[in-house]
Amino acid sequence: MEVISATGRRKSAVARVYLTEGKGNIIVNDRDYREYFEHESLAYLVTQPLVLLKINDKYDIIANIDGGGIKGQAEALRHGISRALVRVDADFRPLLKENGFLTRDPREVERKKAGRPKARKRFQFSKR
Repeated sequence: MEVISATGRRKSAVARVYLTEGKGNIIVNDRDYREYFEHESLAYLVTQPLVLLKINDKYDIIANIDGGGIKGQAEALRHGISRALVRVDADFRPLLKENGFLTRDPREVERKKAGRPKARKRFQFSKR
């Protein structure tokens, strides 16, 4: 099996995922994914597509992640892994789609507006 590549995105994070047959190793930015995502919940988030399809130890994954925060990076990696798995076997698509792993979450940070402290917050109003 050749190397399958896919891209996952979330907020401003971008994950480039490379999938090959192997023993279930996941390497993120040249580190083990459990070391990179220190919180157990984020490590679980990354492996959700593999656990759902019961193929935890069938593929090796190498990922390069850039931008965003740690949570956005974990969700971008989950998105990239899901897209790569669909390229491997199209039969995975309905189950991954049903669980929302193939949908790119479109929510982004709203830009700050002029004359305001944040995007929507206003300075305190004073009548007198």
